[in-house]
Amino acid sequence: MSETVAMPRPDRTRQVSAGLLYSLRVAVLAQAAALVVAASFAGQAVESESMVETHVMAGMVVHLLALVQIVLAVLVWRPGRGAGWPALASVALFVVGAAQHVTWLWLGAHLPTGVVLFGLVTAVLIWAWSPAAARRR
Repeated sequence: MSETVAMPRPDRTRQVSAGLLYSLRVAVLAQAAALVVAASFAGQAVESESMVETHVMAGMVVHLLALVQIVLAVLVWRPGRGAGWPALASVALFVVGAAQHVTWLWLGAHLPTGVVLFGLVTAVLIWAWSPAAARRR
């Protein structure tokens, strides 16, 4: 006689921690706002040489916020049992942000990577504020 042991199934009716999800939402919102500010300074930097340094500093804030967003997205994903793709998108935001710092002299590469940043942050922002974000996988 053999005895079978059933592994317990994860409780999918429970939701991701509200505090953790709210922290991620705030971080993504801050990331999106920082991107808008950096882009507005970029437009001004084209007109005035003195705004270049301000655009660079705004880009650094975007990059630092990407690090915070990675940590929070991984916490929502792994211990929180939430979706995993926002963590990967957050890593992509960080990598593309690094490419922004490298390609700042080449507008042919700098502008498209900026558009990619906006696309990624918009996707994560929409997901983070949707009801689907609170569901466990």
